Amino acid sequence: MNMDNEFWKWVDEHGSDDPKKLWLKYGKTHERQIVQVECRQRFGKKLAATLSRVPHWLFASKLAGEQSTSDRLAAFHARLVPESCRMADLTAGLGIDVLHCSAVAEDVTAVEIDPAKAEALRANMDEAGVGNVRVVCTDCREWLEAYDGPRLDMVFIDPARRAGDGGRVFALADCEPDVTALLPLLRSKAHCVLVKMSPMLDIASVMAALPQCVHVWALGTPTECKELVALVDFEHGDTGHDDVATDAVTIGADATHEFRCTRSEEMTADAVYGRPRAGDWLCEPYPAVMKSGAVRLVAERFGLQKLAANTHAYFAPERRAGFPGEQRRIVAVLPYASKVLKRFKREYPRCEVAVRNFGISAEALRAKLGVADGGGVRVLGVTDIGNERLLVVCE
Repeated sequence: MNMDNEFWKWVDEHGSDDPKKLWLKYGKTHERQIVQVECRQRFGKKLAATLSRVPHWLFASKLAGEQSTSDRLAAFHARLVPESCRMADLTAGLGIDVLHCSAVAEDVTAVEIDPAKAEALRANMDEAGVGNVRVVCTDCREWLEAYDGPRLDMVFIDPARRAGDGGRVFALADCEPDVTALLPLLRSKAHCVLVKMSPMLDIASVMAALPQCVHVWALGTPTECKELVALVDFEHGDTGHDDVATDAVTIGADATHEFRCTRSEEMTADAVYGRPRAGDWLCEPYPAVMKSGAVRLVAERFGLQKLAANTHAYFAPERRAGFPGEQRRIVAVLPYASKVLKRFKREYPRCEVAVRNFGISAEALRAKLGVADGGGVRVLGVTDIGNERLLVVCE
């Protein structure tokens, strides 16, 4: 699938064109080129670092681009790889993790079952000038069973989360391959395994499914949790999961925030409950922190009050340095009452709307308030410790 200079010249010349128009005009003669144009437009931001380093990076398909790890997450995955190790990526796909990990590992085997993806991956490694990656096109189970080299230092695996009928699955045992069924074979071939999973999974269920899990990372952006990653260390005894560290890692445009906790710490943490007032600071943890389950611990560590046991929003009289989330000054705390709803739009015609344990969705609350999206105001619908619904308005 190595493409010549004319192929890439066409892609570069049409890089900013509308793909729909390109399909209509050139679909019968330039299908592969149009796929490259479309993928660069759709995934250029997600894969900015890769495309900057390798301008002629080849996408085997649009689906490969959709399913690929972002550069920022792949860079974090590479942080977890031991220096100068021997490793294998058993579900290589587009190869973004392979590219980043190859800068740390001494030797990488990239296993990919799809021939088109494997061929593209070979071409991309050559184009990138990476000499320590070997691409193997086969089923990862068959490759593991046949592998007779030195025991691998690390295996990385990101099982597919789509069922045979195309529907989404989340449990590890339902993904392909089934990592839980592979554990005995992995134990015989590698010292440890990094498992990438859906953010929909419960961390306690992850630890139960992976008995020798020694660390979990919840990785996300300031607006969503993107994935869970678990480290299974076969050299480590099966200890109690209550003391396994979970790191909530939020990767922003300018900084990365990390918050570490254990289930034992959360179970013994105390939370103080209260009702905020105008002038206080509303503190909303990043989604990865919420995924970690540290709903009381975050309050204890940062000296915050919590609105209610099931309302994961917090407040303090002043900003808290190092808090892993957004902080905004509260300008009003209003009862959720008809008289307030009637006049709300006049005072705040445009605002961002969100809810925490409120009983209705953010969209439904926006409709009741009658406000437009945007502006510099955020209103959070919450239920407080007295089971009263409130509207917390923030700058």
